[in-house]
Amino acid sequence: MSLFAALVGGFVGTLVLTTGLRAATALHLTRIDLPFLLGSALSADRTRAAALGYALHFGFGLLFASGYYVVFIAIDEASWWLGSLLGLLHALFVGTALVNLLLPLIHPRMATSMSAAHVSPLLESPGFLLLNYGYSTPLIMIIVHVLYGAIIGEFVALARG
Repeated sequence: MSLFAALVGGFVGTLVLTTGLRAATALHLTRIDLPFLLGSALSADRTRAAALGYALHFGFGLLFASGYYVVFIAIDEASWWLGSLLGLLHALFVGTALVNLLLPLIHPRMATSMSAAHVSPLLESPGFLLLNYGYSTPLIMIIVHVLYGAIIGEFVALARG
């Protein structure tokens, strides 16, 4: 198995994931913009936040692809369906812990359940399964993360021969 294949798959998968999320936002299926949420933790300037967010999102995409690769190595198997399963777990982790619980704790411009009434945060807390950004958001997150995982799994499987 090839780490390079996993990273290339991670780049392509992140491109598909990010494009899918952007399309869903443009079609008013969700209000979530993960790259902007990430970038606005580092900058109050919206343009700079978007640029930083996309860079962070692609960096995290490669980092998670490395994690998928470690799982593939550990079980000595890689395929699109196994990658899809990891993508499902990844989406559930993102929606229940990472963006829902951890990001609001460290994000200086995001509300939390502990925010005081007199505080006016710039961003709404995502909530459980990111439901504060729309009822279809969990389904969209699952779809794009399953695609992300399938792409990584297939790239690693193809490189394996």
